[in-house]
Amino acid sequence: MTIHLRADRALFRFSGPEAHRLLNDVVTGEIPSTGEGTGEAAAAWALLSAQGKILAEGLAGHADDALWLDVHQSVADDFFKRMKMYRLRAQVVIDDLRDTHRVGFAQDEEPQGIRHMDRLGPVDMGWRVIAPIEATADWVQNDTSYQQQRIALGIVHQGNDFPANDAFAHDIGMDILEGIDFAKGCYVGQEVVSRMKHRGTARRRPVIVSGVEAPAGSAVVAGGKEAGTIGQVADGMAVAIVRLDRITDPGTVTVDGKPVEIALPVWADYRLGDAVSADE
Repeated sequence: MTIHLRADRALFRFSGPEAHRLLNDVVTGEIPSTGEGTGEAAAAWALLSAQGKILAEGLAGHADDALWLDVHQSVADDFFKRMKMYRLRAQVVIDDLRDTHRVGFAQDEEPQGIRHMDRLGPVDMGWRVIAPIEATADWVQNDTSYQQQRIALGIVHQGNDFPANDAFAHDIGMDILEGIDFAKGCYVGQEVVSRMKHRGTARRRPVIVSGVEAPAGSAVVAGGKEAGTIGQVADGMAVAIVRLDRITDPGTVTVDGKPVEIALPVWADYRLGDAVSADE
């Protein structure tokens, strides 16, 4: 069994009788209320600002009578601070596990210990693995294979592809990849998410860019206009969040002045060239 360390992930444990209610009332996803951490699917989620922008995002899985959430290291301090604020007097203990635990990725064979399926809607990414630091000595100390896989599938990650408070949940496809529970009650930013869904005003979406010879953050240019920017680059590929309406001729798209190929993820229900709703 090969497990790859995901060194850029920070882990937090939420426990106590009101942990599930706290998270379910604050983040976008359908947070699991049960599970032993023995192969159940983790839930994708995002913590939004009141304006609907993503402040943190990751996976949540249940194990050992607690919920285990991972976020990108770049937003870990802010996430911890905000969740302690939202907790108020609720019976919830929030443990910062950055000094004691690590997050890993496994793909082919089901690992041992605390693990959850990393499944985003129709996309099967493998396994999210959680272990104390002392149990990770034999893990592969890089996440190259994980990044290559998720980029090839068009999966966008905060910190790798976009910063905090920069993108809406629809921009990264969370509405398609089951990172939003449209049936539950209010959560922070819910009004914006709901409006984008019902008015069809999602104008930015992920695309896969191939043939890249430029660093992350470089502009995707179509028809002489900037359509978006690329994220982390792996083997000449990156995911970019782009304005769909600005890419009417994929054959003319460039990054850093050089031609690139644009493709939609296999899970996409949108098209290049889609126009913005009149309500936007």
